[in-house]
Amino acid sequence: METNPPSFPKSRVRALPISPITPSQTHKSQSSPLLLLLFFLLINLTPTASLLIQIPNLDHLYSDHCNDVVPKSETHPKWFLTTLSVQDIGFHSSYFTGGDRFFNHTSGSDSKALIFRPNFVARTLKDGIFHVRGSMDLQSLLGDSTRRNLKLVNFRGPRIPVRRGVVRFRLDGYYSESDKKLCMIGKSRSMYNAGPGYVILKLNYPKWSSIYDSLISGSLESVVSDKDDGENYFDAIMVLAFSVKHSYGYTFVGEDRMSSFPSSVESVESIGLRNLNDSNGGLCRLLGNRLERFELVYGSECRGGVSCNPLGGDVGYVPSSLVFYGTRCTEGRKMQMLLGFSNSSGDEYLRFPFVPSTTLIAEGEWDEKGNRLCAIACRILNFTESLTGALVGDCSTKLSLRFPVKLSLQNRYALVGQIWSDKKMSDPGYFSKIGFQGLSGWLVKLLGYKYEYSVTGNLRKTCVEKRAGKGKGKKYPEEYSSDMKFDMRVSNSRGQVAWGYSSPLFVDDDRIYGRRFWDKPQETEVPSRQKKSHSSPMNISYKLSFTRGAQIFHDVFPSKAELAAEGIYDRDYGNLCMIGCRHVSSKEQNLINKDMLDCSVKIDVHFPPLDTKDGQNVKGIIESMRNKSDPLYFEHIEFSSTSIYHNQAAASITRIDFEIVMVLISNTLICAFVGWQLYFVKKNPDVLPFTSLVMLTVLTLRYVIPLLFTFEAMLAPNQSNQSTFLGIGGWLQVNEVMVRLILLVTFILHLLLLQLTLSSRQGVNSQKSLMDSERKVLYATLTLYITGALITCSVHQWMNTHQNSYRPFHRNLRRVTNIWHLVHPQRSLWDDLKLYAGFILDGFLLPQILFNLFVNSGERALSCAFYFGITMIRLLPHAYDLYRARAYTRLLAFSYIYANPKTDFFSTAWNIIIACCCLLFAAIIFLQQRFGGRCILPKIFRHSTVYEYEKVPVISNEEL
Repeated sequence: METNPPSFPKSRVRALPISPITPSQTHKSQSSPLLLLLFFLLINLTPTASLLIQIPNLDHLYSDHCNDVVPKSETHPKWFLTTLSVQDIGFHSSYFTGGDRFFNHTSGSDSKALIFRPNFVARTLKDGIFHVRGSMDLQSLLGDSTRRNLKLVNFRGPRIPVRRGVVRFRLDGYYSESDKKLCMIGKSRSMYNAGPGYVILKLNYPKWSSIYDSLISGSLESVVSDKDDGENYFDAIMVLAFSVKHSYGYTFVGEDRMSSFPSSVESVESIGLRNLNDSNGGLCRLLGNRLERFELVYGSECRGGVSCNPLGGDVGYVPSSLVFYGTRCTEGRKMQMLLGFSNSSGDEYLRFPFVPSTTLIAEGEWDEKGNRLCAIACRILNFTESLTGALVGDCSTKLSLRFPVKLSLQNRYALVGQIWSDKKMSDPGYFSKIGFQGLSGWLVKLLGYKYEYSVTGNLRKTCVEKRAGKGKGKKYPEEYSSDMKFDMRVSNSRGQVAWGYSSPLFVDDDRIYGRRFWDKPQETEVPSRQKKSHSSPMNISYKLSFTRGAQIFHDVFPSKAELAAEGIYDRDYGNLCMIGCRHVSSKEQNLINKDMLDCSVKIDVHFPPLDTKDGQNVKGIIESMRNKSDPLYFEHIEFSSTSIYHNQAAASITRIDFEIVMVLISNTLICAFVGWQLYFVKKNPDVLPFTSLVMLTVLTLRYVIPLLFTFEAMLAPNQSNQSTFLGIGGWLQVNEVMVRLILLVTFILHLLLLQLTLSSRQGVNSQKSLMDSERKVLYATLTLYITGALITCSVHQWMNTHQNSYRPFHRNLRRVTNIWHLVHPQRSLWDDLKLYAGFILDGFLLPQILFNLFVNSGERALSCAFYFGITMIRLLPHAYDLYRARAYTRLLAFSYIYANPKTDFFSTAWNIIIACCCLLFAAIIFLQQRFGGRCILPKIFRHSTVYEYEKVPVISNEEL
């Protein structure tokens, strides 16, 4: 894990660009005294302005609850001349008990954190008293997700942002320098009542600054003392925190302390600080203010007793990982640190888990002779009964760590070390030597590691034999590109599924692991990469980690779900051949197992071409090279990628931009076509009665449901941005309000057209016959629509029952990556009915055709722009879908905005069928309005007893 702990708030000062002063600008320098005076005025006005944002009833509450702890004092005119900084009193590594009211009762004590952030410190008129303002957060410590995605897609969340498990208090009070005490009155931001909801924060700071004086204790209490007031009362929260005061005196550093450490007898050569490229930073740049997690390695002497448990037997588990946090570092070689033991191997920690029972406070110094960091750690004692009595003691734990010179298949760790007890074996709290190791991208980057390949020579011949003519001439991912990283969906022959992640460490001698997209290659790397880019195959090393569901593959990963691999990548054919090593448990241990490496694992991976359009993805196989009779043999497992290429994601972003524009243009054009129809009937009012009401109703209902479900988007425009992030290119914000406004205008125009048509039939002599024909149209269309809905339900039931691959009207999605099935699970009946509703809209002219048949009307009721224009708008998505299927990959089909497969039938077959039907309907309307409503029928059926309507002139009131 490579996460920086949160730093304390800093002043937000905007840096202005400084331009060289030219002779023509010298006259402007006369204003500098005025600007300087204005600057000092703003500084002196800052406390006055900040006083405007106060906690109600602060003076009264502070006098009642805090004045006896730290007396209140007025702010000094030169308030900014203070010797106290926000870092001296703030903290973020803390532990507390209580607070069940604010958190889930099932949350463990190690899953919560308390952070105190002072943001204002001012000198007062009384010496040694400082006015302090700040905030305190009670929040959940663990993250919500442990799965790592290469390309992440985030959809719009709730319109009102909610931070789960976070309670923030706004605090105001005073600090005493002599007594080292702080008392503040606070109010929760979630409580808006004037009287209740207030809290009291009391903290006791250490009077000295050393490893023994590193703890801050105190309490957070409710002002309300009545327990019956359940809304605002809560039991006192006891706080224990780690102090990060600027001034600090080291206790366990010096030559006398170094001599107590045993001489380094490691056989592997280590890196010294003098060998670092950045000699100024030294150890501070490597581990200072860094949060890293290392796995613990227990020796063969551990046979089930507590002598191998650094926490003793009371915690109930044997820790599997060590969390390291460098709290302070000086002179490039002296360091204070926090050590935390955990039984979790995940990267879920966002900050150091400060739990007294599992935390050690250590300090040490770099040993130049042994090229190692030697440190002494102390435990936190006397915290079980009350946190106010906690103290630092029992400094009998020692630690050493070093940085190996190079990495290899058997040694993948950038940092290795040991931790042990200096007590006698018979003393309580003794534990034997425990190793720890970790691969940190930060350390790999700074230390300039090189990789030593060992087995690639034997693989080169095997990989060359796999070359096939089918891959020649196509372009595959470059060795140094981010496309070489991919997520994995792993499965075995029994159908069990797990998830994992693969990332290259080195390509030849060039580091890939830990490199971010903003990191630029060093000047020495560019020429070597250009030279190597013309050669293929190339050496490459990988790390394969398996996360969610990996426990079901216990036969493959009995100890740790991880593979270290190295091999050959052939860019000309997209083949990656590797030999891997896995951790297996030794049979000699029973409780705490020492791992050994099984390097008889073969990994074959094939990358699809960069320009693939048919949903191909990375595929691979992991198999054992041992005989089936070997105890370490395992059944092969297959994996496929759930990731996409960099160019595919970039093309998808461009496609989304285009589709947004197409949605806006289409809705705008429909609005224009309906407006043109209104203008047309205004010029020709006689044709209004001959427009089908069923057709207008179908077109109007198309806008009702979207507007009902998203009407709040027009009421809260600032909170209606849909955000889609594809891992590259940044956030893409789509303003839904504009789309909804256009839909609303179009809906109103459709309603107006419908109302005008109804009103026009009120004064027609043959109104009854027109309504009879409209009724026949309604019966006929409802019969067709209901029949189609029943067929849709039957097909849906049949497809879900048989689960076969014969789907003539759907694209074959079996070759599409598994990300489709993650985002689009099996369609429900309602989803298929929505597709059918889109199909009905495609044939919106059917009711008008039937109406013309029953009425036998040859009136030009619809303008050409209306029926032909809307027909083309309905056809364009299907034409675009045919193009999109060949120009873009379907891996991101869930991001389709225009021609959305959730709104209509989209496939090659359906696109052709719908296009032909729509054009046929438009042609029929054209013929009916030119030659009569029954011109499409044979002559024998053109005459009927149905009334033929004669156009009646509309007489206005003025003519009467």
